[in-house]
Amino acid sequence: MGTSTLRERKKQHTRQALIDAALERFTARGYGAVTLDELCDTVQVSKRTFFRYFAGKEDVAMAPLEDLWTAFTAELRTRELPPGAPLLALAEDVLLAALDQVADERWVHRARLSLLLADRHPSIAAHNRQFCDRTTGTLLEILHPALGPEPDPADPRPRLALDMLLAAFQWALAGWAEARPPETAAALAERFRGAVAALPGSLTLTTAPAPPAP
Repeated sequence: MGTSTLRERKKQHTRQALIDAALERFTARGYGAVTLDELCDTVQVSKRTFFRYFAGKEDVAMAPLEDLWTAFTAELRTRELPPGAPLLALAEDVLLAALDQVADERWVHRARLSLLLADRHPSIAAHNRQFCDRTTGTLLEILHPALGPEPDPADPRPRLALDMLLAAFQWALAGWAEARPPETAAALAERFRGAVAALPGSLTLTTAPAPPAP
C-alpha cells in the first residue's frame, strides 16, 4: 500500500474521530456546553488540525449530511446525462446512488444524531440549509450544459425541480430521524421515493370542497 494511501486513510480516520467525538458530546451534554478545545483534546489533535477538516462546530455537527451532499454533487458530475431525461427523475436517481455510496451503518448512526441536533439547535439547522443552498447552486452549474445549447438563465424550472427534490428528501429525513425503532438507510431511501412520488399530487392539491347546501 502506497504512502499516499496510508496518509489519506489516517486523515479520514482523524476526521471521523472528530465527528464521532462531537456528535456524542453535543448529544449527551448540549451543543453549547462542549468547547472546541475539549473536542480537540478528546481526539488528541490541535485546533489547527481541526480547522483543516471543519470550519467550526456547526460544520462538524452536520458533517454526515454534508458528506451526502458532496457525494450527490460528485455523482452528478461523473454521470453521463442522457438526452431527453426528465430532470427530477434524473436527480432522484443520482441522489439515491449517492446515498447508497455513503450510507453504511456508521453513517446512519451519525446522520441521525446530526438531524436530532439540528432539530434542537437553530444555528446547526441554519448551517445545514446554507450548505444545501450552496450545493443546489453547484448542481445547477453541472446541469447547465445538459439543458440545451443556450438555456435561459431566467428559466425557473431547473432550480424549482432541484428545490422540490431536496424538499422531498428533507421530509424523508425528518421522519426517518424520528422513527422508533431506528430505521435503516434502505428505509430512508424508501421514504424519499415515496415523497418524490407525491410531488405531482402536491401541485394539484386543493382545499376541501364546500359542504353540500342544507
